[in-house]
This record gives sequence, C-alpha cells and structure tokens, in this order.
Amino acid sequence: MKESLRQHLLLTCTDKELKRWYDPLSFDYSEENKRLTVGFPHAFFARWFESDIQDRFEAQLNMFLGNGYVVSYKDSDSPERLRGVQVADVVKRIDFPFGQEFTFDTFLINKKNYFPIASAKEVAKQSGSLFNPFIICGPGGSGKTHLLKSVANEIAKKHDYSTIFMGSLDELNSLYSIRFKGDPFKARNHLFEYNFLFIDDFHKIKEHPHFQQELVNIFNHFYDNKKQMVLACREKVTSYDFLDDNLQSRLGWGLIVTLKEPDLEIRVGYIQRQVRAKRLSLSKEQILTLAQRFTDFRYLQGILLKLFAFKELVKQDLSQKDFEHILANTEEKTTDDLTPKKILSVVAEHFSVHVKDLTGTKRHQHIAHARQVAMFLCRQMLNTSYPALGRAFGGKDHSTVLYSVKKIDQLQEDDFELKQLLKTLKNKCRMS
Repeated sequence: MKESLRQHLLLTCTDKELKRWYDPLSFDYSEENKRLTVGFPHAFFARWFESDIQDRFEAQLNMFLGNGYVVSYKDSDSPERLRGVQVADVVKRIDFPFGQEFTFDTFLINKKNYFPIASAKEVAKQSGSLFNPFIICGPGGSGKTHLLKSVANEIAKKHDYSTIFMGSLDELNSLYSIRFKGDPFKARNHLFEYNFLFIDDFHKIKEHPHFQQELVNIFNHFYDNKKQMVLACREKVTSYDFLDDNLQSRLGWGLIVTLKEPDLEIRVGYIQRQVRAKRLSLSKEQILTLAQRFTDFRYLQGILLKLFAFKELVKQDLSQKDFEHILANTEEKTTDDLTPKKILSVVAEHFSVHVKDLTGTKRHQHIAHARQVAMFLCRQMLNTSYPALGRAFGGKDHSTVLYSVKKIDQLQEDDFELKQLLKTLKNKCRMS
C-alpha cells in the first residue's frame, strides 16, 4: 500500500521531496477498519510533519483512498512510549466534505495575511469558542471562501460533518423562505441542530433586511451554547451602517480579521504550484507575465485552466506563440467589482446629470427617466433586491423601484432605440 500511495504522490511531488518526508514514515494499514496508522521516526520529525506536511498529505490520502477512512499518528520515541506508557493515538477523519482543494496547506501565505491564517487555525483546533464569531473580511478574490472552507474541513476531521452548516447568506435565507415555507420556528429548530455555523457572503445581508432579527436569534443560540460561528464578507462588518444595532454589537464580540488582496509574490507562488500540479510547462517569464497581468485571483484560475485545456486537448507543447494567442483572446476585466455606484456614474454621464440627481427627489422628466434606467440596470446586472436598491437610490420605497424597473422593461420591448441604449450602457458599466 505504501508503494502504491508513493506512486500517487509522485503526481504532485518530486522523488526528492518524497525521500525527505514520505519514505521515513511507517504504515500500519487496515482495509477492514478503514484505518491507517502513520509512524514517525522521532518526535522532532512528528512536529515538523504536523506543521509543514500533514494537511497536504491528508488531502492526497483522501484522493487515494476515498471517503470514510481515518488516520492516526504516532512517534516511536516519545517520552511516554520510552517509559513504557500506553499512549492513545489521535484519530482523525481524512474526509474533505467541503472540497479537497480547501486546506490551510493550499492557502498561500505572506506576511500580510499571517495573522488571519494563524487565527483561522486556532479556530479550527476547536479547543474552545475563544473567537466566536470568527469573521473573515476581504475584497473579492482574496481567499475568504477558501479560508472559510479550510476551517470547516479541519473541524470535520474531528467532528461529524453532518453537524456543520455550510452555506451562503442567500442559502440561509432560502432555508427559511423556501424549504420551510416561511415558518421561522421550524427553520430555527432545524438550524439549531447544527454545532457549527459557516456563512459565506455575509455582506448580502444588505439585500435581506427583514432577516436581520432572525440572525440575532440564531446568533444568540450559537453563542450561548458555545457553538462556533464563522462568517465571511467583503468589507469589515463594523462599517455596515445598514445593520441592526443588536446584530452589529453581537458581531463585534468575536474576532474580525482582514485578508489582503494577493500580491505579486502570492500570485507567482500560486501559478508555480498549479503549473507543477498540472504538469504545465511554463517559463519563468511566462509565469511572471501571468502574475503581473491577472491581479484578480478568479481570473488567474480561469486563464490557467485555459492553458491546461489547450495542453490536454490541442497539443502537449505550448509554444510562446500559443501562449500569447490565448492571452490575447482573454478578457481581463471581470464584473465582480461592479457596484450600484459605478452604474449610477455611467448613467449620470450619459444623461448629463449629477449622480445626486439620480439618488435625489427631483421629478423632472429627463432626470426621472435616467433614474429609472439606472434602477433597471442595477436590477439586471447586480440582481439586487428591491429594498436594497431603494436604499442605494437615496432611501426610495421598494415599490417605487419595482415600478421603475417594470416600466423600463416594458418600454424596451417596443422601443428599439431604448433597447440599444440599454445594451450600450451595460457595456460601458462592464468596461468602467
């Protein structure tokens, strides 16, 4: 079994690396019990393995064996063993219910993000709800979801993952409104059966203002019962002026950390790791070109996938000409950072009005029409809720927004010029 696993590891590690950390290990494998006991040559090796190798090893072990297996570790010369004392091995599941790619090992760390990662690891140890809630903030592409799921995967090694709720704010809201048909008591009782609560995209609470009081109830239960909560959102929750006072004060009871956008060093490191894993042959100059050109991590992942697909489906050798052609046909701009503010700016410029006119109360026909167009574009391009749009447009009632969106939608069906204008404005918004 050890040699078969070694061959599997050679897909992502070099032979030299395996000689350093894999070959010294001893294995006691039981297929019947679905258990692997890993022995270390000495205690110093064990501590080094735990801090530098273990996450990666367990992720690859899961890929090799599949779900349902457990692993334990022991070192032969620990003081207790040398004195003849029986030492209970720590048994861990090696399942990754939230994705094998989401581990602390695969999260590239630099000095800027050392504190958030170290804090997340402490939360994952579950030695107590010291940081509750634990809130991860950061811009799009900074790795919030990766870190959130890494904590959940680590906790799942010691706890049944059926006790972990993982979902976005939208999914949590849908649990109440759709699955339990608006019955808050049934939804609440279902949610309270979980021991861990992970909520991604928490910033979307702005689109569900009616749900804030229910979140206070959820928070109280999990906090009072020392059940860990982990949230991820784009900005610091302390800056959200739309939050209910009770909810905002409770969020401040925990630890809030902020991830910085991946810098050039991190992007180069990520590309190098992906190139090794996918056996993609890129020069140092090509790797640097990708890291400098694609600052958005999601887009960087996309272009690497394109290069890998070309290698697999078209031809093995990727020439410089092929590389440049693929980059030339790749859009660099994403719409992740598109906001109502940008749409308002584009519409105001086109109609030669001030942004404050669009968010104000003036009812001149020209301004009212521009305002309705802006509301329609925000709804179409951002899928923002009507109450949230009302707030973005200076505190308008949601019924006013609904009327404006429907009016423009109906007009553009029979007005070719308006339809073309809307297309033009959408393109401007994406390019701005």
